[in-house]
Amino acid sequence: MASSRILFVVSILLCSFAMHSCYASELFSNLKKSILVTSSAKHGQVLKSGEANITVTWSFNKTFPAGADSTYKTVKVKLCYAPISQKDRGWRKTKDELKKDRTCQHKIVKRKYEASKNSVTWTIERDIPKATYFVRVYVFNAEDKEVAYGQTTNTAKKTNLFEVEAITGRHASLDIASVCFSVFSIVSLAGFFYLEKRKGSSQQK
Repeated sequence: MASSRILFVVSILLCSFAMHSCYASELFSNLKKSILVTSSAKHGQVLKSGEANITVTWSFNKTFPAGADSTYKTVKVKLCYAPISQKDRGWRKTKDELKKDRTCQHKIVKRKYEASKNSVTWTIERDIPKATYFVRVYVFNAEDKEVAYGQTTNTAKKTNLFEVEAITGRHASLDIASVCFSVFSIVSLAGFFYLEKRKGSSQQK
């Protein structure tokens, strides 16, 4: 009887520990900052969406013990809103709980994890809104859970932030398409009147 109670208590403790571990892994504050990240975008630089490129490089921080990245399987590189562009914008709010965090909404690339020599050159997409950004790399384990990260900015000093200038007005290709459509419409209308006039003349004869 006593042994059954002991087993029951041990089972509850193990379950509680497992639940706590799962929950803890879902908090940003519990992720290891074991990835070094750099970006070609300079602090304060203004980049145009749809035109400018940024090159992001990342690698494992070797100041961590060897083998500390043994569970790392994949990485996701993301474009993230800086605090100044989150103010009064709840839909960009930073939350410690990763499922509720809205800091990094724009994916740059997803790749298999490699400890070094990682790089990607990305053209800023046309639908990226005007804001101030930084780059963050998330690392995932085999269960697709975030376990580590790295980013280009220093949270305390707010450095390595760059701006994206959104596209405004009409694009040149739209103007060209509009002109072509207008010319086609005029030609079609002229052809229609010519055929109607010719048809009328033939009927009078």
